[in-house]
Amino acid sequence: MKVFITGGSGYIGRSTIRALTRRGAEVSALARGEHAARTVSELGATPVRGDLTDVEVLTRAAGQADGVIHLGQVYSDDTAEVDRAAADALQEGAGDRPYVHTGGVWVYGDTDGVADEDAPLSPPPITAWRLENEKRVLARAATGGRPVVVMPGLVYGRSGGLTQTFFVEPGRAAGAVPCIGEGTNHWALVHVDDVAELYALALNAPAGAVYAGVGDQNLPLADITRALSHAAGHPGRIRHLTPEQAREQMGPIAEAFALDQRLTGARARQQLGWAPTHLDALAELAQS
Repeated sequence: MKVFITGGSGYIGRSTIRALTRRGAEVSALARGEHAARTVSELGATPVRGDLTDVEVLTRAAGQADGVIHLGQVYSDDTAEVDRAAADALQEGAGDRPYVHTGGVWVYGDTDGVADEDAPLSPPPITAWRLENEKRVLARAATGGRPVVVMPGLVYGRSGGLTQTFFVEPGRAAGAVPCIGEGTNHWALVHVDDVAELYALALNAPAGAVYAGVGDQNLPLADITRALSHAAGHPGRIRHLTPEQAREQMGPIAEAFALDQRLTGARARQQLGWAPTHLDALAELAQS
């Protein structure tokens, strides 16, 4: 199977290329520059030069593949517009072949207990733009497309991801890891290698399907930051921040980190046979 992937040189993308090549897939990956091209090449993928605004490149590369996985994202004032145009181009090229789009569970806001993909949507501002884009992506199922949306939880593992950027590294520098409030809110976690397996499996999902990419480890932020304090080299050292202090230090993403979310990945397990293997997040986070 030939698979074209965007964001292949990124955090989740690298693990996804590994998951695909283990299955014998022939992977091509969008690469904006020399570093990205070298990264995907070393993982066994063929670089396709271009970026997410090169819609003709996207359409052509998608048209030459048996399936497409869209992981790339531009972080700018026009993030939503770039993502929408890229998704349109990729789906145009994919036609009736699988197209896997990236969402995120933050769009559910605070959940009432353990929620699934049918929970009400209440996104914080930083991720609200995803709603219309995902609706547009899934609408193609009615006209012969094969769109699928994978919604990762808070991704950790391999010494990367948001926990490293916003908690471990600042904690290492400051001598204590930040924690928003008392840390009683929950995070729906998933290991990067596990969610990569879900992306690979999603190429065989039915058109219009939506999957929460969570490992059923819904842990309190207080426990998570305690584990991360070990990774930062300051065991047990925690700085409790007010929501205002957190936003000042982290930016708008602080509101997402403060969400109280518990979700289940049961649908992907039942429909796709997804079987996460990293089931002790606190132990891995402490070593990250």
